[in-house]
Amino acid sequence: MIVVTGATGNVGRPLVRLLSQAGERVTAVSRKITASDVPEGVTALAADLTDPAALRPALEGADALFLLVGGDLMAAVNVGTVVGDHLGEAAAAGVRRVVLQSSLGVVTRPDSPSHGLLAKSIEDAVLRSGLEWTILRPSGFASNAYAHAEPVRALRTVAAPFGDVGLPIVDPDDIAEVAAAALRQDGHVGRSYELTGPALVTPRQQAEAIGAAIGEAVRFTELTREEALSRMLAFMPEPVAETTLDIIGRPTPAELRVSPDVEHVLGRPARPFATWAQRNAAAFQ
Repeated sequence: MIVVTGATGNVGRPLVRLLSQAGERVTAVSRKITASDVPEGVTALAADLTDPAALRPALEGADALFLLVGGDLMAAVNVGTVVGDHLGEAAAAGVRRVVLQSSLGVVTRPDSPSHGLLAKSIEDAVLRSGLEWTILRPSGFASNAYAHAEPVRALRTVAAPFGDVGLPIVDPDDIAEVAAAALRQDGHVGRSYELTGPALVTPRQQAEAIGAAIGEAVRFTELTREEALSRMLAFMPEPVAETTLDIIGRPTPAELRVSPDVEHVLGRPARPFATWAQRNAAAFQ
């Protein structure tokens, strides 16, 4: 049996579906999950992972764990310790394998408290767990474009800073497929994968792809850094927002690198942003 945390998120939801379709027994864990959120035959468990004992009911009979550390737990002062406690519970229950969704920031921004150091403390807990491990380090998600859904629906407009700076953003479904392979196959133990899309994509190109997906022109409006920061502070702390703007405005060579790891694991190229936009066109119509 496989336990999937973060099961209602952009990666967890398709991962649960893939594992269920493959015939695996799955327990899907999220804070507010209900049976209506999962495919038939999947067990749903509502749990708050800031509680070190919260995962215990899901682990009995499990042999693999997909671990996503959400925002609430990331904000905990002792996040590495809590994750270590969860992994100790998993090992005691007989789980032998863990696949961690981490962050590319561990590699590209190792000194950043918000993007590197916290994620590294979680990775370290996984490495110390004694479990067979695989670490996934995705770049920015294509699904971050959902932030443009309302203005596209209302005004056919995308507003973003750094309109012509591209990054190799990744389709969350590709992350889910790589996670499913690592959970079910032996060849990925002890590996860390950097997961990106197949090419650099700018915000302006994202707007064009969304327009093509819905069959209507979408206008791009470029924000200043200050305008973007003001908007971001409504839903994230200032240090996180500032570092995020550094990444999308002045990416390092490591952040511009297109990784071959999705294709290496799946035997096919990573999906381009346009494919994500086509698949999710209804959100923008």
